[in-house]
Amino acid sequence: MHSDQGSQFSSYDWQHFLQAHNLVASQSRRGNCHDNAVAESFFQLLKRERIRRRTYANREQARQDVFDYIEMFYNPIRRHGYNNSLSPIEFEKLICFRKIGPDRK
Repeated sequence: MHSDQGSQFSSYDWQHFLQAHNLVASQSRRGNCHDNAVAESFFQLLKRERIRRRTYANREQARQDVFDYIEMFYNPIRRHGYNNSLSPIEFEKLICFRKIGPDRK
C-alpha cells in the first residue's frame, strides 16, 4: 500500500491494518510530493468513474469489475489528455509504429 509520509500512514494503527491484511507499506521519499501522482490520479479516476457507482457483493466481484474497467475501458478506450487524446493502447501503438517504421513488422 503506497502512501505519503503523513502521520496517519506511519501510525501503529495503520501498520497493524497493513499487517492484518498482508499488505506491505511503501512511502514516498521526503520532499517528493509527486512521487505517486500518477497512481493517485489513476485511483481517483477509478473511484469516480467506476467504484462509487457500484455496490459489490464480495471481493471477487469487486476485483473482476476493476479488472474489467482497466482492461476493457481504461486502457483500450478512455482518452487521456496527456497522450494527445489517445487511449493508452492507441498511444503505445503509435509510439511502436514510429520506432519500427511502416516497412517493418
